[in-house]
Amino acid sequence: MKKIILNLILLSGITIHAQDQDPKAKTILDDLSKTTKTYKTISADYVFTMLNKDGKQTEKQNGKVQIKGEKFKLEIPGNTIVCDSKTLWNYNKDAKEVTIKNFDGKNEDQLNPSKLFTLYETGYKYKFDKEEKVGTVTCSVIDLYPADKPEKKKFHTIKLYVDKAKKQVSQIKMIMKDGTKQVYELKGIKPNLALADNLFVFDTKGLKPDQIIDERE
Repeated sequence: MKKIILNLILLSGITIHAQDQDPKAKTILDDLSKTTKTYKTISADYVFTMLNKDGKQTEKQNGKVQIKGEKFKLEIPGNTIVCDSKTLWNYNKDAKEVTIKNFDGKNEDQLNPSKLFTLYETGYKYKFDKEEKVGTVTCSVIDLYPADKPEKKKFHTIKLYVDKAKKQVSQIKMIMKDGTKQVYELKGIKPNLALADNLFVFDTKGLKPDQIIDERE
């Protein structure tokens, strides 16, 4: 679970100038951005896979993410993470314990899974690589390179797979400096579902006081 959270944080960056970018990649990403911005909500299943230097799978996890503006709910093995844009709840299912923190959408050190869908907009140089089929889906593959202090990043390239027909992110592949790869495969993306606001609030009823760790200031 910690690996997923840390890797999502790694997808943050700073704004760079469009004129420094590959025009073909920019056209694809602009279309992707227009499509994504029409989504009031996003619900998607995903598969997170880690590969070693030889390309062999070392870890695989299934999860689900639901997003509504700055609110989100992330379900991963052993944990449910819920945010109403102001408060972040992290519930550990095994320990039956919830940690509560203040949430700041501008804080790059806090988990924000919505960046999975818009990470290309800030902080990266980009270049069109190729077209490739992922299963039955034809994707445009865009290479993203960190623009701010790349020497401090644990990865050197992110490959963004964009579904040509739906103009949606299909897969994100992080190529790490140690030769390993981390892959997020998004499945069953459902935009504009009616997601109630109370979905993004964690109910602590039923938990004992010693099962609630409140770190809010």
